[in-house]
Order: sequence, then C-alpha cells, then structure tokens
Amino acid sequence: MLVFMLVVLAMAVAGIFPFRQVMAQRRQVANTEAKLEMLVVENAELERRIQELNTPAGIERLAREELGLVREGETGYRVEVSPGSISEEEAQPAVDADQRSFPQRIWDFVTGRDLVPDG
Repeated sequence: MLVFMLVVLAMAVAGIFPFRQVMAQRRQVANTEAKLEMLVVENAELERRIQELNTPAGIERLAREELGLVREGETGYRVEVSPGSISEEEAQPAVDADQRSFPQRIWDFVTGRDLVPDG
C-alpha cells in the first residue's frame, strides 16, 4: 500500500511541472494576443490622427495645442501646474504580489500563473 501511494505521489509530482508549463504558455499566448489587439486599435487611432493632421485645420489645431501658437491679434494664455502637486496615479499605493493569500499563491504555482506575469 505504501509503495502504491509513493507511486501515485511520484506521478502527481511528475505531472504538475509539465501542466504548469502548458498553463503558463497558454497564459503567455493570451497576454500576447491581448497586446496585439491593443496595438491594432492603437495603430488604427494613429492612422486616423495622421489623416486628420494632413489637413490645414488639423495642422492649425496642432500648432495651437502643442506649440501654443496664436494668430495675430489673439491673446495666448499659459497655465502652469505647481511643482508640489502629485497625480492620482502617484497617490495610489502599488499592490504587491506577495499580498496574495497562501492558498492563492499555491494555486498560482500549480497552474503556472507565477511563471508568466499578468498583463
């Protein structure tokens, strides 16, 4: 009986590591596909902006917004942000991966999630 239990345990341990690799590779493929989809959307937006900037109105808008240019007779204003202010992103504390519960970390190990970072 003890030998049978050891054999079953050895088979389970031997099966976990390939399973982890397969799950990690699937997660990596899913992450890569999500990045590709985001890049396709971003590329379409950039193509739209290129077409928009190839017009006289687009060039004028860009000159006004980015360079602060004004036409003769107009008054331009510039708003400066005080150096002591912080953005909302800087005020948010970063979530550490080690703050997950112990069972969650074990599950991440078994499924290979710890091999491929999210995002």
